[in-house]
Amino acid sequence: MSQDTPVSDAGSEKLATAVDKPDRVYLVSYPKIIYMYPTVLTALFCGIFMWAKGGIPQDEIRVATVPSNAVAQKLEPFARAGVGSSGATESAATREPQATDTTAAATGDPPKVAEAKPAAEELEKKDTYHNNCARVFLLVISLNLVVIAFDFPRTTSLTWFFAIVAMVIGIWFLLQINPWLAPEIVNALLKIKPAANSSFYLIFTALMLFLYIGVLISRRFDYWEVKGNELLHHHGFLSNLERFSAPNLRIDKEINDVFEYMLLRSGRFIIHASNERRAIVLENVLFINDKEERITKMLGALQVRVRTERE
Repeated sequence: MSQDTPVSDAGSEKLATAVDKPDRVYLVSYPKIIYMYPTVLTALFCGIFMWAKGGIPQDEIRVATVPSNAVAQKLEPFARAGVGSSGATESAATREPQATDTTAAATGDPPKVAEAKPAAEELEKKDTYHNNCARVFLLVISLNLVVIAFDFPRTTSLTWFFAIVAMVIGIWFLLQINPWLAPEIVNALLKIKPAANSSFYLIFTALMLFLYIGVLISRRFDYWEVKGNELLHHHGFLSNLERFSAPNLRIDKEINDVFEYMLLRSGRFIIHASNERRAIVLENVLFINDKEERITKMLGALQVRVRTERE
């Protein structure tokens, strides 16, 4: 005969382990600024690197300031001569530059502008670490902003991928036909020399971290909690609470952007509550696959009664 027997403690522990039903799942919707963390990490790295290197090289700063000092010295006699009458001004204006040039010729010292020109030309051909840091930072922030500005669904991403591949192949054929074009393009790009010191990168990092802290604090006052029998919405400074029935809850998961999913495994949850006409849309939920799996286990777990055969 078969009869019902109570489940032993060991059997109940095994059943609980097999089901692995979580008590609750928290769902938090974040703004898109969270996807800027690659830019923040790049700025932090560049700031520390520039600080360790000592900032922008002093020879570049010296060459950049010498021409302006030379121009100021050239204009100084004219400024002094402007105190007197117009005739005195003209005579002083004609005398002072000649005297200055004669003094320079007598002493044999070349003008500072002539000194700065070869040095500036030499530095123009030279790439330093701060230029490379600035290029890397600008590249990362540009790609980051593209990810935030546009959505890249799966089909659209494939279309863009094949379009970029076609463009790369076309450019490669163009450079093969015109070999002289590649060096010209490279030289034109290398002439662009962005520069920033360590203070710029570290201040940018501090501002972004301040915004991140503000986002984390604000999310503490607006989040959703899924339980086995109800859906709770916590919002407001004093934690106002809304309750929705969970047994007939239906949740749809959408991944609208491949790159956002690659950065933080994020996506969109669309919750349909039984007593709510409007769908509840939660954007940018982090680690969405893990959250969906836990909710499915919690809402779909079954209570099993163990039966044993006894003679």
